[in-house]
Amino acid sequence: MPNDFNQQIIDEFRANDGRVGGPFEGARLILLTTTGARTGATHTTPVAYLPDGQERILVIASAGGADRHPHWYHNLVADPQVTVEDGAFSYPARAEVLTGAERDRLFARAAAADPGWAGYQAKTSRVIPVVALHPEPAGPPAASSFGAALKLIHDAFRRELALIRAEVDRSGPVLGAQLRVNCLTVCGNLHGHHVKEDEGMFAGLGAQRPDLAPVLDRLREEHRRVAALVGELRQVLTAESADRDQVRGQVARLVAELEAHLAYEEEQLIPVLDGVG
Repeated sequence: MPNDFNQQIIDEFRANDGRVGGPFEGARLILLTTTGARTGATHTTPVAYLPDGQERILVIASAGGADRHPHWYHNLVADPQVTVEDGAFSYPARAEVLTGAERDRLFARAAAADPGWAGYQAKTSRVIPVVALHPEPAGPPAASSFGAALKLIHDAFRRELALIRAEVDRSGPVLGAQLRVNCLTVCGNLHGHHVKEDEGMFAGLGAQRPDLAPVLDRLREEHRRVAALVGELRQVLTAESADRDQVRGQVARLVAELEAHLAYEEEQLIPVLDGVG
């Protein structure tokens, strides 16, 4: 893509916490910053990604089916240390080019979910690379306050769950492998976020503000209810044939419970985190 077009997407992505419009509205995008193989200068590129569990994400060096690998791919081969921006966090990551059966399996999984990937491969004789990005420890979200950081994380979950609901609605009667992975990944990330809140933020706030005990007790109970719904969804997803309508119902229940929880948490804790309450 032309650099000016890329820059427009980058600017919009950063200005809107990972949201973009136009042809990429509703797509899963990251900003990938690599180091130039020849120049040593940093280069940032918007790239589509696929969830692949909590330990990594996947990017595909399709270049729209061109006969040459994209520049960002050559850069990360030369230097696998990259930076990823996902709208809520900016973090270092290690790039791993996947090969052999693992590459083929994951590319086929992606192509089954979106035939566009197979179309790109059909246009070129090169084998389109699949790259795993392994996150390394990251700092807090780039937000103006602790309350704004909480809202940023919550909105990221809202966006991902909205994407999954749309994907489930578009799917066939039996869910494909990539959609199952998408659902299981957000389930794992959501559980991890709530565990960190229980053990970190809630514990700290409880020690500083004993008057918040009823609020924190309610939030912990809501975490338990969300965890139960996540467990039920996981059970459905790991069945041999995950039924779309059953998954749709489970996702709807999870989203309803989570939306009420997030709204209450924001109402009660953002003023406290920002020093107003």
